[in-house]
Amino acid sequence: MTIHQLSIFLENTTGTLIQVLRHLKEAKVQLVSTTIADTAEYGILRIICSEPLRACEELKKAGVAVALSDVFALQIDNNPGAAADVVELFSRAGIGLTYIYTFLLRNKGILVFRTDKPELTAKTIEDNHLPTISEEELTV
Repeated sequence: MTIHQLSIFLENTTGTLIQVLRHLKEAKVQLVSTTIADTAEYGILRIICSEPLRACEELKKAGVAVALSDVFALQIDNNPGAAADVVELFSRAGIGLTYIYTFLLRNKGILVFRTDKPELTAKTIEDNHLPTISEEELTV
Protein backbone atom coordinates (compact mmCIF):
# COMPACT_ATOMS: atom_id res chain seq x y z
CA MET A 1 0.00 0.00 0.00
CA THR A 2 2.96 2.30 0.62
CA ILE A 3 6.19 2.79 -1.25
CA HIS A 4 9.49 4.34 -0.26
CA GLN A 5 10.26 7.93 -1.13
CA LEU A 6 13.56 9.75 -0.79
CA SER A 7 13.36 13.26 0.66
CA ILE A 8 16.51 15.30 0.13
CA PHE A 9 17.28 18.65 1.69
CA LEU A 10 18.90 20.96 -0.88
CA GLU A 11 20.32 24.43 -0.51
CA ASN A 12 18.76 26.68 -3.11
CA THR A 13 22.04 27.34 -4.89
CA THR A 14 23.29 26.53 -8.36
CA GLY A 15 24.69 23.03 -8.70
CA THR A 16 23.18 21.29 -5.67
CA LEU A 17 20.51 19.43 -7.65
CA ILE A 18 22.92 18.17 -10.28
CA GLN A 19 25.22 16.76 -7.59
CA VAL A 20 22.41 14.61 -6.23
CA LEU A 21 21.33 13.52 -9.70
CA ARG A 22 24.92 12.60 -10.61
CA HIS A 23 25.26 10.43 -7.48
CA LEU A 24 22.10 8.59 -8.45
CA LYS A 25 23.29 8.23 -12.04
CA GLU A 26 26.63 6.79 -10.91
CA ALA A 27 24.75 4.34 -8.68
CA LYS A 28 22.60 3.38 -11.68
CA VAL A 29 19.38 4.32 -9.89
CA GLN A 30 16.45 4.92 -12.22
CA LEU A 31 14.28 7.93 -11.38
CA VAL A 32 10.55 7.33 -11.71
CA SER A 33 9.26 10.67 -10.43
CA THR A 34 10.69 13.80 -8.82
CA THR A 35 9.26 16.95 -7.35
CA ILE A 36 10.79 19.92 -5.56
CA ALA A 37 9.12 22.14 -2.97
CA ASP A 38 11.27 25.22 -2.49
CA THR A 39 11.69 28.44 -0.59
CA ALA A 40 14.20 31.21 -1.23
CA GLU A 41 16.89 29.41 0.77
CA TYR A 42 16.31 25.66 0.45
CA GLY A 43 14.24 22.98 -1.21
CA ILE A 44 13.04 19.49 -0.54
CA LEU A 45 13.55 17.13 -3.44
CA ARG A 46 11.22 14.13 -3.30
CA ILE A 47 12.13 11.14 -5.43
CA ILE A 48 10.43 7.88 -6.31
CA CYS A 49 13.07 5.59 -7.82
CA SER A 50 14.27 2.07 -8.38
CA GLU A 51 16.01 0.57 -5.37
CA PRO A 52 15.17 3.35 -2.91
CA LEU A 53 16.93 1.68 0.04
CA ARG A 54 20.19 1.38 -1.90
CA ALA A 55 19.75 4.89 -3.33
CA CYS A 56 19.35 6.27 0.19
CA GLU A 57 22.53 4.54 1.38
CA GLU A 58 24.52 5.75 -1.65
CA LEU A 59 23.41 9.33 -1.06
CA LYS A 60 24.23 9.14 2.65
CA LYS A 61 27.71 7.85 1.78
CA ALA A 62 28.13 10.89 -0.45
CA GLY A 63 27.19 13.22 2.42
CA VAL A 64 23.73 14.11 1.11
CA ALA A 65 21.03 14.93 3.70
CA VAL A 66 18.44 12.31 2.75
CA ALA A 67 15.56 10.62 4.54
CA LEU A 68 13.55 7.59 3.54
CA SER A 69 9.82 7.68 4.19
CA ASP A 70 6.73 5.68 3.36
CA VAL A 71 4.13 7.34 1.17
CA PHE A 72 0.87 6.08 -0.25
CA ALA A 73 0.75 5.33 -3.97
CA LEU A 74 -2.47 4.71 -5.84
CA GLN A 75 -3.14 3.91 -9.45
CA ILE A 76 -5.92 6.04 -10.90
CA ASP A 77 -7.53 6.32 -14.31
CA ASN A 78 -5.98 8.76 -16.75
CA ASN A 79 -9.18 10.79 -16.96
CA PRO A 80 -10.01 14.36 -15.97
CA GLY A 81 -11.21 14.42 -12.37
CA ALA A 82 -9.89 11.02 -11.31
CA ALA A 83 -7.53 12.56 -8.75
CA ALA A 84 -10.28 14.83 -7.46
CA ASP A 85 -12.56 11.83 -6.87
CA VAL A 86 -9.90 10.05 -4.80
CA VAL A 87 -8.94 13.14 -2.82
CA GLU A 88 -12.62 13.72 -2.06
CA LEU A 89 -12.84 10.26 -0.44
CA PHE A 90 -10.04 11.20 1.96
CA SER A 91 -11.53 14.61 2.65
CA ARG A 92 -14.91 13.08 3.53
CA ALA A 93 -13.11 10.70 5.91
CA GLY A 94 -11.52 13.68 7.71
CA ILE A 95 -8.03 12.95 6.37
CA GLY A 96 -5.75 15.88 5.57
CA LEU A 97 -3.16 15.58 2.82
CA THR A 98 0.32 16.77 3.79
CA TYR A 99 1.44 16.77 0.16
CA ILE A 100 0.50 15.15 -3.12
CA TYR A 101 1.96 14.73 -6.57
CA THR A 102 1.01 12.77 -9.65
CA PHE A 103 2.61 11.34 -12.75
CA LEU A 104 1.69 9.04 -15.62
CA LEU A 105 3.06 5.52 -15.97
CA ARG A 106 1.97 3.24 -18.80
CA ASN A 107 -1.05 5.51 -19.43
CA LYS A 108 -2.24 5.21 -15.83
CA GLY A 109 -2.17 8.01 -13.30
CA ILE A 110 -0.08 7.47 -10.20
CA LEU A 111 -1.07 9.49 -7.15
CA VAL A 112 1.63 9.76 -4.47
CA PHE A 113 0.73 11.38 -1.18
CA ARG A 114 1.24 11.62 2.55
CA THR A 115 -1.51 12.22 5.09
CA ASP A 116 -1.97 13.31 8.67
CA LYS A 117 -3.76 10.03 9.53
CA PRO A 118 -1.94 7.05 7.95
CA GLU A 119 -3.99 4.35 9.69
CA LEU A 120 -7.30 5.90 8.65
CA THR A 121 -5.89 6.42 5.16
CA ALA A 122 -5.04 2.72 4.86
CA LYS A 123 -8.53 1.77 6.05
CA THR A 124 -10.13 4.21 3.57
CA ILE A 125 -8.07 2.72 0.74
CA GLU A 126 -9.11 -0.81 1.71
CA ASP A 127 -12.77 0.05 2.30
CA ASN A 128 -13.03 1.75 -1.11
CA HIS A 129 -10.99 -0.93 -2.92
CA LEU A 130 -8.61 1.68 -4.32
CA PRO A 131 -5.84 0.13 -6.42
CA THR A 132 -2.40 0.58 -4.92
CA ILE A 133 0.85 0.22 -6.81
CA SER A 134 4.03 -1.43 -5.53
CA GLU A 135 7.62 -0.29 -5.94
CA GLU A 136 8.23 -3.26 -8.23
CA GLU A 137 5.36 -2.24 -10.51
CA LEU A 138 6.79 1.29 -10.77
CA THR A 139 10.08 0.16 -12.24
CA VAL A 140 9.04 -2.71 -14.51
